Amino acid sequence: MAEQVAAMCDQLVKAVHVMMDAETSQVYRLEALKFCEDFRENSTFCVPCGLQLADKAQPPVVRHFGLQILEHVIKFRWNNMPQPEKVQLKECAMQLLSNGTHSILEEESHIKDGLSRITVEMIKREWPQHWPDMLKEMEALTSSGEAQTELVMLILLRLAEDVVTFQTLPTQRRRDIQQTLTSNMKSIFTFIMAILRLNVEDYQKLKSSPGHELQARAHCRVAVATLNTLAGYLDWVSLVHITSGNCRLLETLCLLLSEPELQLEAAECLLIPISRKGNLWERKPYMLLFGDVAINYILSAAQSADDLAICKKSPESQAVEVVERRYIFLKRLCQVLCALGGQLCSLVGSDVTVEVPANLSKYMDALLAFTTHSSQFLKASTLPTWGALFRHETLSKDPVIVAMAIKYLRASMINLVKTGYPSRDDHPSCEYSRVDFDSDEDFNSFFNDFRSKQGEVLRRACHIVPLEAFQIAAEWIQYLMASPIDTGDTTSKTAEGLCSLLSPSVIQWDAMAVFMECMVWHILKNPEEETLPLDQSTELLQAVLNYDTRDPLILSCVLTNVSALFPFAIRRPDLLPQVLYKLFKAITFVVDPDSKAPRSRAVKNVRRHACSAIIKICRDYPEFVLPCFDMFYEPVKKLFLSDRSDATLSHMEKCSLMEALVLISNQFKDFAKQKAFLDELMATVVAEWTSEEMRRVLWDPAAFLSFVGADQVVAEQSQEANTAGLNRGRLSFCLMGMLAVVRRARWPADLEEARAGGFVVGMTPAGAPLYRNPVTPQFLLFLPNLLALIRTHNSLFMSENLARLSATFSEAHEMHAEKNVLLGLVQQPLDFFDSPVYKSNLERMQGFFTTLYHNCFHLLGNAGLSLQQEFYTMERLAEDLTASAFGSMDHVPDHRLRSMIRLFLRMLVTSCPQEYYDSVLCPLLGPLFAYMLQRLNVKWQVINQRTSVSNEEEEEEVLTQESQVTQEVLEEHMVRILTRELLDLLTLSCISRKVPEAAAAAANKEEMDDEDMMMDSAQTPAAAQPTEELTELGKCLLRHENIYMTLLTLCFTSVSWKDATYCHRTASNVCWTLLRQVVGGNLLPEAVTWFFTSVLRGLQVHGQHEVCNFALGHLAMQIYESLRPRYTELRAVISQIPNINVDALEQYDHWLMDPNPQKAAVSDKKRKEQFKKLIAGTVGKALCQQFRKEVHIRNLPSLFKKPKPDKDVLSSEALGLAALFQPEIDTQ
Repeated sequence: MAEQVAAMCDQLVKAVHVMMDAETSQVYRLEALKFCEDFRENSTFCVPCGLQLADKAQPPVVRHFGLQILEHVIKFRWNNMPQPEKVQLKECAMQLLSNGTHSILEEESHIKDGLSRITVEMIKREWPQHWPDMLKEMEALTSSGEAQTELVMLILLRLAEDVVTFQTLPTQRRRDIQQTLTSNMKSIFTFIMAILRLNVEDYQKLKSSPGHELQARAHCRVAVATLNTLAGYLDWVSLVHITSGNCRLLETLCLLLSEPELQLEAAECLLIPISRKGNLWERKPYMLLFGDVAINYILSAAQSADDLAICKKSPESQAVEVVERRYIFLKRLCQVLCALGGQLCSLVGSDVTVEVPANLSKYMDALLAFTTHSSQFLKASTLPTWGALFRHETLSKDPVIVAMAIKYLRASMINLVKTGYPSRDDHPSCEYSRVDFDSDEDFNSFFNDFRSKQGEVLRRACHIVPLEAFQIAAEWIQYLMASPIDTGDTTSKTAEGLCSLLSPSVIQWDAMAVFMECMVWHILKNPEEETLPLDQSTELLQAVLNYDTRDPLILSCVLTNVSALFPFAIRRPDLLPQVLYKLFKAITFVVDPDSKAPRSRAVKNVRRHACSAIIKICRDYPEFVLPCFDMFYEPVKKLFLSDRSDATLSHMEKCSLMEALVLISNQFKDFAKQKAFLDELMATVVAEWTSEEMRRVLWDPAAFLSFVGADQVVAEQSQEANTAGLNRGRLSFCLMGMLAVVRRARWPADLEEARAGGFVVGMTPAGAPLYRNPVTPQFLLFLPNLLALIRTHNSLFMSENLARLSATFSEAHEMHAEKNVLLGLVQQPLDFFDSPVYKSNLERMQGFFTTLYHNCFHLLGNAGLSLQQEFYTMERLAEDLTASAFGSMDHVPDHRLRSMIRLFLRMLVTSCPQEYYDSVLCPLLGPLFAYMLQRLNVKWQVINQRTSVSNEEEEEEVLTQESQVTQEVLEEHMVRILTRELLDLLTLSCISRKVPEAAAAAANKEEMDDEDMMMDSAQTPAAAQPTEELTELGKCLLRHENIYMTLLTLCFTSVSWKDATYCHRTASNVCWTLLRQVVGGNLLPEAVTWFFTSVLRGLQVHGQHEVCNFALGHLAMQIYESLRPRYTELRAVISQIPNINVDALEQYDHWLMDPNPQKAAVSDKKRKEQFKKLIAGTVGKALCQQFRKEVHIRNLPSLFKKPKPDKDVLSSEALGLAALFQPEIDTQ
């Protein structure tokens, strides 16, 4: 046998070398792999060969393969091995641990891992029942040397990971091992801490001793392994073991923060327990970390943060680089500080009596050190903690926090400045950004999110020290206005002397504008008006208004400050004309009036910014602007009529000004006066839109394409292109103008004012007022051509109209502009604002068609919201909308249908009064849901077929066409989005979530702190779950049988479409809510069977996802329990589930059909578990699990299961009260 084993080992060694040799051909490598796999699966020499190959005399790659063979034997053959062979294998494995490795510094890490895996696999099968002395043997093994001690630590760590973290064992085995670990945890922790203490002490003694460097490294390696093992237990052991001895463990870890070779692992260990939630009383000892020893070590490490992570690239060079391990340590230490702050916020002010720590100032200094660190990532990591401290009811009033709030505001002046691009070297943070971010675009995306979160914390800090915050902002902006503009080394491409986005002045102005907005926002929330800095604020606004610049990027920041400070102008009405002058001047801003080049994005941004500021002022302070209405209106009319090139407004800018005027006109509170104004404002728009020329264009697809130039082959900047562009502009302006007016025209909110102004025309039967909108007559004139345009636009996708498109515009309907958005590739270059906006004729046409379609449905959706009954009582409204919006839907692409649902139908459903459900919504929603069900079903079938391609040649052929693959990805993504939009519309229409009062009160509690949610469930009762009910519209749809069955079919079909997110939402919130309404009716048996089968089909598709599994399983149980007593067909369906336990099904059915009223004694949890087992055969597996070989671990006799009493208490002789509660006394 020895000769056979030796011969087989020789073959295996050769096969392993062939597999691992980079020069081996694919054919030989596959043959060698097949040989090795056949050996592992079928050979009887696995154990002797594995042991021989694992000998330390072999090369590492061969040893690792030998260990893999042994692991395979234990995993898949252990159950069939005779007991003597198990004992022999266990002894051999222990021998390998004891003598089978090289020294700790020489041995390969994958060999150590392989040895630990073998031992843990045996422990999982035999401990504690058949291997009670395992822990003692491991402890004895540590006396053999550092290598064995490290292996023991790896074994304990992998055991904890498999049993607790990953839970890769059967329930009973896992419970036995975990309970045994828990019962021995005190001795395990004592053992681990003794190993750690011993090796740390030896390391510290030897590391500076000449000639003992290797021994010191060995002790250091053991200490690192011990800390890693400790981390595997700290997440789940009882907090008693962690906090025992006055938190000696945590204090030890704090001391190790000053040891460079151990500080990272110590910080990771420290982070785990401090981040744990649980009972507040158990967490109270964490406050000891605010003691002198621990907090001093933490503060020392935090304040030396920059020096720790940076080193010179070479002695003669001044260039520096980030030391990654030290930088990771800083990140962990920062997390430790933040977690400690979370514990502080949870404990102070709670039922647990905890005082504000005396060393709070030291903690805050440490936190501030990270907030002022050069790394943008570390700065961002501290934000949640600052927010929690500033929100805390008790801590926010502490003098230390109040003083620190001022320091934080000063630090924010630096942190808000966008510096640290990975591609640059103009700031210390750039080195760290090169570690944290792959590109400038990634950094840009991160910083935008970082800045928005900074804004939230800034507002909290301003709430604590409002006057100091105002003073800081005032000093900052005054300094910038007094300083010359610094363009830096990156100037604008559009004009000489202008800044780019990276210019020092721009990034300072940009940061200051954010600071100003946050500061003013919170100061204005202060109810004590006498504490407001009114005089200083108006002086500051005056100074900003007087500041002048020709740089568009800086001017945009100036406008932000004007908008932010405008609320203070209410106390100084004389400032309003100056504000309006500043904004009107910005609306017509150009860098070079004589330039013929298109405006840059920075210039366009300034003009749009000014328009937005005017709209915001008119929206928030219309009564203040009303006295200046004529002064506002006259410049607008002049701008509309101006022929100067520098004063020419875009259509969007004109519509923005119209929107602002309408907002002011709402304050007329006089129907006749406002109607006269709107008639004047919209006269040219309505006249052009209703002209005979426009009617001919909008009603005929061919004439429409010709009018907009889509059927012409044109060269760039040709006369034909200019003419068509003007025509497109006329259409766009009419639509945007009407949209602006319809969206903003309103009647007074106060009923008496509305009645006095002539806006109320009657009352509903329920007593609600009926209003009229002054824009209604204009809209009614506008509507016929609007509906015609929608109908014409839908018909453009028909083949005969697609054929009319010229070669120039053949891709005019493609979603090129939206493609990057869908693919998540929307990342603008840093010089995006510097470049003139040059667009091709095709890009302009694509943008025109997209915007036109969106605006049509925006206008229809807002009409219902603004006009109310005047819109919904229009004659033949439902028929006209159906003929228009739903016309030619077979040809309309998915991305266009999405716009119709999102922009039009959702608003229509939301705003429609209940009395018009039958006349308007039902005729619209019924055909829509029926059509979309059919359309999406076909789409999902195509996707399923595409994803289940098994023919390798066909799949390879498809993958060679990159553009085709991209198109398929886009189409599938668009189908998912359209599906979600439709199901969202269905949910909005039919489902209403009823939140219990207690839950609603909790949800509405203002400024709920995240740290308050750290309470364990034992401290706070579980919140009542919201229940789903039908909305009034849903009840209306229920009365139309065809529509309601369509809704049921749609939602039950959708659970098997390959979109797990919406499967979960639909199964949880929609399916049963709809089906429950008709359960008591006379459903056809085929329908009942189909509903149940659809849910089982959903389990087949999505069952591998836990949330979907739960939702679908619960839905299937509800259907079965509700309908099984009346429909025996469900029994036939469930009987066909593979591997179903017939006896269990019979028992479940017997309980279900039992007329005994006491059957409810069976708990819901037990019922759910029984039903889950019944339908387990339908649950689909993830692709990665489908071909995996199952590992079977047998259960051993349980050590902890309590035996059931042999006697029935009721039938026992001793029926006295004392006999029931006292154990029987053994009298022998």
